[in-house]
Amino acid sequence: MNRNDLRRVDLHLLIVFETLMHERSVTRAAERLFLGQPAISAALARLRGLFDDPLFVRSGRSMEPTSRALEIAGLLSPALDAISTAVSRAAPFDPQTSGAVFRIGLSDDVEFALLPPLIKRLRAEAPGVVLVIRRSNYLLMPGMLASGEISVGVGYTGELPANAKRKVLRRSQPRLLRADLVPGALSLDDFCARPHALVSFSGDLGGFIDEELAALGRSRRVVLAVPQFNGLATLLAGTDIVATVPDYAAAVLATAGGVRNEPLPLPTPAFELHMAWRAAQDNDPAERWLRSRIQMFCADPDSL
Repeated sequence: MNRNDLRRVDLHLLIVFETLMHERSVTRAAERLFLGQPAISAALARLRGLFDDPLFVRSGRSMEPTSRALEIAGLLSPALDAISTAVSRAAPFDPQTSGAVFRIGLSDDVEFALLPPLIKRLRAEAPGVVLVIRRSNYLLMPGMLASGEISVGVGYTGELPANAKRKVLRRSQPRLLRADLVPGALSLDDFCARPHALVSFSGDLGGFIDEELAALGRSRRVVLAVPQFNGLATLLAGTDIVATVPDYAAAVLATAGGVRNEPLPLPTPAFELHMAWRAAQDNDPAERWLRSRIQMFCADPDSL
């Protein structure tokens, strides 16, 4: 196919194809693209004719790509990224008049503690923009960035897709939260003897604190795991339960009252909080403005 033949190709079809590759479901693809299922089904029929291949075959409740679909996806995603970059560079961005929609992935601690001041700043500078916040973590963020479900994410990250970039926003130290009225700081013995709560997205009952304690030949007993930070102080109130949380979340919880924010009675390493984004939107004026505001209001210059 030469460049002149490309006039026959509807770019919308390629977006539908890429979305189906990530979602493996007509229903979920329709929700992602804000279209009806019949429209997605019709687009898939046209894609099958365009590529002369079934592209997806049903396997239970999922649609599995054919080998030809996998080959196309490997070539198509970089091309769509390049098109997106070319178009975005040509589009000026004025925060005061923009109605842009930004899709941001945040870990729960970031959403709880760092999102509120960011929203205040964005509302003052860009009252017409729309924020779509998606709950993310180090497991979910790579796929959400690769698929375009989010354009930028903030949280602790592991391995990221090849089409992503990242930078350190802050280095965080864990802090101890307690609601009891016993005076003085907790010793390591007291810390290990107390019942513990933790915030766990996946419902795990262990974390990095257990690894640090194990290195000292110590352990703790977790009696409560909750999926989010909001309400943690209320749960600790009137109990002897303690919790270990990032310093920025501890500061917000303690400021609201009902809990004390103290250093831990054991040495712990700092953890890096990252901002990650799609490389295809590295020079997008709107996305660059958003990232600059995230850097300004979620980062901690003293920790960098």
